[in-house]
Amino acid sequence: MPPTTDDEIREKYLERAIRELNDLGRDLSACERCPRGNVMPVQGSGHPQADILMLKHTATSAEIEEGVAFYGRAGNALMKSFKRLSIDPIVVFGTLCVKCPLTDPDAAADPCIERVAEEIAIVQPRIVVVMGLDALDVLNDLELPLADEVEPVEGEVQRLTPTIDALYVPDIDDSLDEQGAKQRFWSSFRALGDWYDKLPPY
Repeated sequence: MPPTTDDEIREKYLERAIRELNDLGRDLSACERCPRGNVMPVQGSGHPQADILMLKHTATSAEIEEGVAFYGRAGNALMKSFKRLSIDPIVVFGTLCVKCPLTDPDAAADPCIERVAEEIAIVQPRIVVVMGLDALDVLNDLELPLADEVEPVEGEVQRLTPTIDALYVPDIDDSLDEQGAKQRFWSSFRALGDWYDKLPPY
């Protein structure tokens, strides 16, 4: 018998998203396209049906060690930012364009990078926060259905697709060591708080 209540339908969609992300993770772990040796790829993390999808280009050493995107300094900085903006971290999913830990990210195979489109399709976020020019180039090259090109305008919410917005901000990993860079990141990232405040209630 098919689910009849909204809660049951939502639960079914959530179960499907979890299953599809698990399948994607297994595919990535078994993939041999990129020269990563025995080190496992860095997987996306967060809610499988998040409103907000964070996208950066490559992993840091902490993320490679844990195998989880946004682990370490970037994740800690973002958690503080979410708190300041009154955004519940449960509504966030974070992932990388280059999931394999490579000395040269340019060595990543195009079909692997294009798996980001699958993550976006599974999670179905309401906004993609894209960090830095390299990640922006990947996002624009994905050719998502009915997508507009996102411009590198910091702190401005733009249309990505009819159902997904985009916010371009500096790369967080490049923004943590110098005060001016931190302020630049924050001044653009806080537009996410205004966007989140306007979300209609469920």
